[in-house]
Amino acid sequence: MHDTLAHELAHLGRLTVGQLRARYSSLFGEATRAGNKSWLIKRIAWRLQALAEGDLSERARRRAKELANDADLRLSPPKTGHLALVPSTRTAKPPAKHDSRLPPPGTILHRPYKGEILHVKVLRHGLEFEGKIYRSLSAVAKAITGSHCNGYLFFRLTPKGAAS
Repeated sequence: MHDTLAHELAHLGRLTVGQLRARYSSLFGEATRAGNKSWLIKRIAWRLQALAEGDLSERARRRAKELANDADLRLSPPKTGHLALVPSTRTAKPPAKHDSRLPPPGTILHRPYKGEILHVKVLRHGLEFEGKIYRSLSAVAKAITGSHCNGYLFFRLTPKGAAS
């Protein structure tokens, strides 16, 4: 790396966000509304190095474009209900051992949630909710709420006075 480039890269950390935005604009030919100083420094440093040392080859650019065109990107959430499940492409793991905190297999857990009564059946290896088998109560609770939460707390299976 050239001494002038190394000096310029070291100097970037002492610039203000406004100065970094101006430098970004001069290097990229367009303004940015970014206010994240570390992001601006990384982008400017990359551009300075690319200009000094050489950018990606045309072959690498074509290959990156091919990969981007083949990528299956979801741009919006599924439209089918609030509990839409995305099929997993991973291989199935062996079933987990039965947790002693769960009721015996065959028990049906009932939980009121948002005006509905949810029913979850405890199986020997997992739990069944709306026809799908889940490995844990937390996985069921995540399918219902859309965010991670403790399944035992969600289904109110913790003993009275336990820490929440």
